[in-house]
Amino acid sequence: MKLRFALAIGTVFGIGRIPFAPGTFGSLAAALFYLLLPAMRPLAIIVPLIIIVSLLGVWAGGVMEEEYGNDPSAVVIDELAGQWLALAALPGGAVTVALSFAFFRLFDIAKPGPVDRVQRLPGGWGIMTDDLLAGVLANLSVRFLMFVLSF
Repeated sequence: MKLRFALAIGTVFGIGRIPFAPGTFGSLAAALFYLLLPAMRPLAIIVPLIIIVSLLGVWAGGVMEEEYGNDPSAVVIDELAGQWLALAALPGGAVTVALSFAFFRLFDIAKPGPVDRVQRLPGGWGIMTDDLLAGVLANLSVRFLMFVLSF
């Protein structure tokens, strides 16, 4: 029962079972959810969502690692939390969401410096923290780009 619940949570109800690029589809689902549900954009809503999803992801990711080995590709709850963090407190327009998505995927895949290091944390902590850090870097990158383009 525990594994079944962890699979549902960790794969974001099956998105992680898509046979190719499950992380990209997890990020895309998070971005579309953000774009199509403006009620989740206020910080008072999205920050608690990110925290709850992250804590569930640490647990589910840890359970799935015990069963399937180190950082199973089916775990995409980390992309959900990381993408939402990449979008937090940004304007909700399609261009901003697309930029956030592109930067998040770049940092999540390339794993520059600290993003790579934090993924070595044990269990579900490593699974979640690299994506959360990639989300912070993506958010800052979009903010920097918006600042530069405002001139």
